[in-house]
Amino acid sequence: MDLIELEGMEFYAYHGHYDFEQQVGARFQVSATIHTDCSKAGQTDNLDDALNYQKIYDIISEEMKVPSALLEHVCTRIIDQIYRSFPDIEKATIKLSKMNPPLGGELAKVSVQLSR
Repeated sequence: MDLIELEGMEFYAYHGHYDFEQQVGARFQVSATIHTDCSKAGQTDNLDDALNYQKIYDIISEEMKVPSALLEHVCTRIIDQIYRSFPDIEKATIKLSKMNPPLGGELAKVSVQLSR
């Protein structure tokens, strides 16, 4: 099983349970790990035979624009859309981190990671 990773993508988005989080927004980081067969692309050097990671980035970027109360919901939407676009992938993992979450103390980030 081969891996394609998109690491440390950064977005400013409006996810959070509290109204002020959806009004003010925050910084988020997203990483995606996709398990897929890369052997054909490795042989042909043809993008048509590869998982197009530009499209993966575009999916994540579009889903990050849709406000949600929970990070789990955002991750689920991202994974679902990746599987709709690439039904042949073997496994996808999305890690979504909210930087400096408003939890009442010093905290670098809170993260949710989902795999299917």
